[in-house]
Amino acid sequence: MQRCSMARGKKKEELTLEEKLEQALVPVEEQPYEVPGNWCWIHLLDAFDNVTDSKKKLTTKEYLVEGEYPVIDQGQEFVGGYTDNKDVVYEGELPIVIFGDHTRCVKYIDFFFVQGADGVKVLRPKSFWNAKAFYYALQSIEIPNMGYRRHYPLFKDFGIPIPPLAEQQRIVEQIESLFAKLDEVKEKVQEVIASIDDNVEALLYKAFTGQLTNDWRNSNIEIEKWEDTTLSEIVSGLKYGSSEKSDYEYKGTPILRIPNIGDGIIDFSDLKYMSEELKNSSHEVFEDDILIIRSNGSRDLVGKCALVPKLQERYAYASFLIRVKVTEKVLPEYLVRFINSSMARAQMFDKAKSSSGIHNINSKELGAIKICVPSIKEQKQILICIQEFVNKEKRVQEISEEMLGSIDRMKKSILAKAFRGELGTNNPDEESAIELLKTMLVEA
Repeated sequence: MQRCSMARGKKKEELTLEEKLEQALVPVEEQPYEVPGNWCWIHLLDAFDNVTDSKKKLTTKEYLVEGEYPVIDQGQEFVGGYTDNKDVVYEGELPIVIFGDHTRCVKYIDFFFVQGADGVKVLRPKSFWNAKAFYYALQSIEIPNMGYRRHYPLFKDFGIPIPPLAEQQRIVEQIESLFAKLDEVKEKVQEVIASIDDNVEALLYKAFTGQLTNDWRNSNIEIEKWEDTTLSEIVSGLKYGSSEKSDYEYKGTPILRIPNIGDGIIDFSDLKYMSEELKNSSHEVFEDDILIIRSNGSRDLVGKCALVPKLQERYAYASFLIRVKVTEKVLPEYLVRFINSSMARAQMFDKAKSSSGIHNINSKELGAIKICVPSIKEQKQILICIQEFVNKEKRVQEISEEMLGSIDRMKKSILAKAFRGELGTNNPDEESAIELLKTMLVEA
């Protein structure tokens, strides 16, 4: 959007009211869409003052004397992950609007706060704005994603519609009423998603204690009893992998590493290669082998395992993994489900050691994990039940995530309608927003 040039070359104090108004208003032919007759379009940069420089450098420790004020770090809860680790406090008049220069994330602030200095603009809406209305209006503008390019310089290319002040307040009330209802639904959907892992773990507990197939077992009286044992009794080949160097540029044997241990299955999307073809077959994996993470900085990853599928070529495995081969007493799919369950992982955490922030479990400790093993026939039945339940929970998660996406889209639609005058709240008899703009320009 280009500003009209009638006043080009004049200093700001030399401009007449009409010239100032002409500079601020967006010409009709450049307005993105039509708004009610008592609204007006102005250039976005004329809608606020950038007061980012009105800041005082202050460390969080110095600032939090007696915990007097809340602290919000822009890298975590604020407007994105950009900070130079310098805490600053804004000391001007509130409320204001915070704009994430890198992230195009917008926040409304009406309390004293601390925020990271890098990548943030502090915007003060001008007097013809209800500050909360400006906050929502800024969110309604579709500023394109420019990647690493900062968004703030693009403001010169945008306009923003201004309703009369009374209408701004009605818009804010309507938006927040609708958003509150959507947020209630969103919270319930998020609770459903959060419960999925617990639901699966509860089923796995029943599966590995015999409760899940109790009725099935009673109707199959020839089924053998469960055997209390340990992993070392039902597996073989607990062996660490190769410590040879690997790289994306090498051309030798592909090697499976910690990033390749997916949720019960091998993820082949991030492969490194050894410098030469594998010579030591003891570091090779085969179909139905199980690879278990034995060492990692994250305790949650230690003990995580995946089943090796049918392979089209030779693969090695790295030293931070333990390879396990099952015996005839257990199905590999069943054992993977068990090892990845909270029942097995609780035992691992009891045994795992930590050194310099690295968590470890060795083959002896892994082999000592207790497991109660049913017959192969019952293992198959348990796996069927588990898969059916997991598929159902995955579908619930997919539907829930689709609902969250719909809620976000509905909020965007509400914002778009609000600043097109389509919420049914506008009073055409109210004084035009242009009069507000004139008043401000006279005072400027």
